[in-house]
Amino acid sequence: MYKKDLFVVGELNIDLILNQIQGFPEMGEEKVAGKMDVTLGSSSAIFASNIATLGVGTAFCGKVGKDDFGQLVCNTLQSKQVDTTFISSDEELKTGLTVVMNYDQDRANVTYCGAMEALTIDDIPWEQVSAYRHFHLSNYFLQKGIQQDITEIFKKAKEAGLTTSLDLQVDPDNKWDFDYQSCLPYVDIFLPNESELLSLTGKETIEAGLETLKAHANIVALKMGIKGGLVYHQGEIIKAEPFINNQFIDAIGAGDSFNAGFIYKFLQGAKWEECLSFGNLTGALNTTAAGGTGAFESLDGVRERAKTILDQEI
Repeated sequence: MYKKDLFVVGELNIDLILNQIQGFPEMGEEKVAGKMDVTLGSSSAIFASNIATLGVGTAFCGKVGKDDFGQLVCNTLQSKQVDTTFISSDEELKTGLTVVMNYDQDRANVTYCGAMEALTIDDIPWEQVSAYRHFHLSNYFLQKGIQQDITEIFKKAKEAGLTTSLDLQVDPDNKWDFDYQSCLPYVDIFLPNESELLSLTGKETIEAGLETLKAHANIVALKMGIKGGLVYHQGEIIKAEPFINNQFIDAIGAGDSFNAGFIYKFLQGAKWEECLSFGNLTGALNTTAAGGTGAFESLDGVRERAKTILDQEI
């Protein structure tokens, strides 16, 4: 693909992942974890890292503290050939951290946001953005500094000639204060999961949630976990089955890896069915290694995993 395919704006943090935990946390009690991993975290960075591994020329705009975690974030992205020129560091801030406690196929997260909350629309190098083909933003609710300008951000990206995509992620305050009526017309591909769709729209079924977005959204690519996924466009629904594997480790970053696969195919000009199916594939591959990027160490490694675990060619 072209060297300047994708411009990602988003949050940056490290994941400290605990597995094989002997019970749920309790006040006044201590639990023991049998395994720990420290990896690149944050929805935006996992997306950027994994789609770059697939061969998409990717740049990242975000903010970290001038500390060891911030350096680890940048070094890890650079090792995947992500351009980190537009990542700024601040001595007054600390890089974000998420503690992930895994329990079978579910998890509990505690996040310290840190520098990610300080990123604003003015940190985005708009004079450089027009050199790229596609603009992506993830994790709206954790980035306080961009929330009031979210519609303007996507409007400016469209005016610069880019296609766009957005993954809101979960609202930890459970308020879901996002003006989708104003913003989504500037978003070419909206990438919620099932729970996020229902929470955002206040509806009880997928069909009702999609109908609510119909007048505002262009393309909705809905992630449904082990139920697969669907694409919704002007009342039409396209579905794709999931890829089930027997080597499940954890689901950290599975949605971000779905995004990476979907946008990868979108940038190739593929049909929606192919974008959706490949997103399901990359999401499933994600779950075969610890953390959001463990299954995407190299393109050859991704191809080998797809072949040996899921019997699929990439």
